[in-house]
Amino acid sequence: MSRPASRAADGGGAPASGPAVVPLGLPAEWTRSLRRDPLGHEAYHALIQERMADLERLEAQGGAPLTPGPGLLVALDVDGTILDLDGGVSERVMAAIARLRACGAAVVISTGRGIDAALPVVRHLGISEGWLVCANGALTLRLDPGAPDGFEIVDERSFDPTTAISTLLAAVPEGIVAVEVPRVGFKVSRPFPNGELIEDQVVVGLDEMCSTPVTRVVLRAPGMSVDEFSALVAGSGLHSVEYAIGWTAWLDVAPEGVTKASALDALVARLGLDPARTLAVGDGSNDVEMIEWAGVGVVMGSAPQWVRERGDILTEPVWREGCAAVLDALVERVRQND
Repeated sequence: MSRPASRAADGGGAPASGPAVVPLGLPAEWTRSLRRDPLGHEAYHALIQERMADLERLEAQGGAPLTPGPGLLVALDVDGTILDLDGGVSERVMAAIARLRACGAAVVISTGRGIDAALPVVRHLGISEGWLVCANGALTLRLDPGAPDGFEIVDERSFDPTTAISTLLAAVPEGIVAVEVPRVGFKVSRPFPNGELIEDQVVVGLDEMCSTPVTRVVLRAPGMSVDEFSALVAGSGLHSVEYAIGWTAWLDVAPEGVTKASALDALVARLGLDPARTLAVGDGSNDVEMIEWAGVGVVMGSAPQWVRERGDILTEPVWREGCAAVLDALVERVRQND
């Protein structure tokens, strides 16, 4: 989901042993109205069977067979895909990811979040080795418990933020601007609303903000509707960058050509895998390229209609275990082949 990339609990991320509670910043009435009772065993099993049928249909249409093993890569968005609207990861999602990894598949969290907002999630999932795509593809990390801080940045894409910042502030002069500096945090034009940034933020002038290349520019307009915000951004003349608008008046701007898909494509090449044997699950505008790139693109049922139309499979929303059912459908194929 394309949302504030670094939203997390005030004061930092949850420890690996505790719940991965990362508030999404959605209006409280949304989260209340979207909560559903947990699925029973029979209903969940029926969902798995539906997703298995979807995979078989795609195979019959000429798609590559997706059976968990060392040759399969599964990319998962975070907010709205594996994290529910209360900011937690369900037991079924946790178990399905663990089962998939036990089969040898590479599970790669691919998120718009920055490093410090993404790491608590992967650690909660029990993923200490492997790969992590952050900042909408601008950062790719190799997870290694023996490395300093448990990771190494293996790919970093940055750009000069000057033009993007001046263009956006001309269109939305009341907006708050931030730039992301990996391992440092955010430089901001003024403080963001409480709880919206997990990383450190320091208030600086625009000259300082534009003094070095960055991996991301963020524009936030608290109090502005998404429709008004989107219209202003669309009319700003912003170009030669990639950008995504979330569920609130929040804009992420990345270097031109940098998306979750571009990072995953580079990672697949690094690992010597077949791009056709990949599956990606997401729900937001910043997931579209990833969904279209993957051998099988899965869209969550909570996604906007235009995003739904980009995928190969439409699964249930996160609060109805849509992602878990897809992962367990993959695992079930292994069991049936044994």
